[in-house]
Amino acid sequence: MPYIPLKESLPGITGLLDYRQDTALPIRQLTQILLRGASTLTEGERELIATVVSYGNECAFCSAAHTAAANILLGDTVISEQVKLHPDSAPVSDKMKALLTIARAVQKSGKLVTPAMVESAKRQGATDMELHDTVLIAALFSLYNRYVDGLASVTPAEPAFYERLGHILKEKGYMPSPDRYAGL
Repeated sequence: MPYIPLKESLPGITGLLDYRQDTALPIRQLTQILLRGASTLTEGERELIATVVSYGNECAFCSAAHTAAANILLGDTVISEQVKLHPDSAPVSDKMKALLTIARAVQKSGKLVTPAMVESAKRQGATDMELHDTVLIAALFSLYNRYVDGLASVTPAEPAFYERLGHILKEKGYMPSPDRYAGL
């Protein structure tokens, strides 16, 4: 049960964003830029970063939501599970493996990112902007994970809920829109 009054129809971060809409807008804007804005990383790759960090932080809501979004964007339900459970053998590029290593380090502490990790990512073709965005996505999702879990937001158990939410994230992105969650 949430620690503050939230709409039952809006679980996870959705209820928290609805609760405090003045803080929700900049959160949504930054997320939209990082996960849907111009980038040399695909939207699916950026969702994988959010997935790995949320999984590492044991945030069930965010992990399930962004796994669903990544699955839809990548057109594959195996990749997300592989990067969460077996990152070294996951079917992603070596550059993405290196960036996910950095994301997992940031999820624990930014100070765990080493020059060797950065050099490895650059050797695999990562740009400075990709490094920047990986660190910022990882830091941002660590904040979101703590936001959702710190206020004990509702976490649905049904996989179908997250499939529906994944489609909303793919089709509508992260900015507010009328009847945004009508399909949940």
